[in-house]
Amino acid sequence: MTIEDADTGADRAGDRTALEAPPGRSARARARSDRPHIPIWQETIILLVIAVLLAVVLKAFFVQAFYIPSESMEPGLVKNDRILVQKVSYWGGGSPSRGDVVVFKDPGGWLGAEDVQGPDSPVTKALEKVGLYPSGGHLVKRVVGVAGDTIKCCDEQGRISVNGVTVDEQGYALPGKNGQTECYGPMTGNCNWTAGPVPAGHVFVMGDNRAHSADSTVHMCVDGQTDCVPGREFVSDDLVVGKVFALVWPLSHFGGVGGADAFDKVPDAK
Repeated sequence: MTIEDADTGADRAGDRTALEAPPGRSARARARSDRPHIPIWQETIILLVIAVLLAVVLKAFFVQAFYIPSESMEPGLVKNDRILVQKVSYWGGGSPSRGDVVVFKDPGGWLGAEDVQGPDSPVTKALEKVGLYPSGGHLVKRVVGVAGDTIKCCDEQGRISVNGVTVDEQGYALPGKNGQTECYGPMTGNCNWTAGPVPAGHVFVMGDNRAHSADSTVHMCVDGQTDCVPGREFVSDDLVVGKVFALVWPLSHFGGVGGADAFDKVPDAK
């Protein structure tokens, strides 16, 4: 083969390569190379801002973190456990149901000064504001009665009843004693009391650790008591932040929160 033939073959190969190359490829490559790059520090700030905005939205509308401030919800929820509360269940006029474990704001005088203290460092305070650190100043209790319900303590086996139907709470609650009598509602100083009917838009709540829970029973007006305000035992639905749906820390306690099915047979108030 002559040099002229070799050159001709090379030229033809070059023509085929030019024909096979995607049109505009070099122009796109140049455009990418000409595009300005954002410095890493700017990218970091942008990502942090997005993360904070997402956290604020989640806290406001969907999920919020809290911690258990006392032993009142044992054995299921132990002091200093971290929990997640979802707010979706109570959207659109929804309200708590019997058996729900809820977080609610202090109705007034339910918490002591030591209980309302939140995070104490600037970093944890900032994280609390955006929902990335558990909040303080709230209470965690189980809904025992809803609007119209009447709650009574207790039958011969120490069980409470709601609207005349006894509730078996052995699966999640700890009874307490009043003298020699054991029951699931001893915080009033006796095991013989009645609460309700619960006003519309309110709930009656109790801690699962019935001998150590400053709940609705503590704020009731019982026989012979003159220094109490009737109605303070009921919590407004408007104060309820949401329903506990997961225990997330420590990992050894990780899981859900049960007990709601204990109220399945309770009829609505007539």
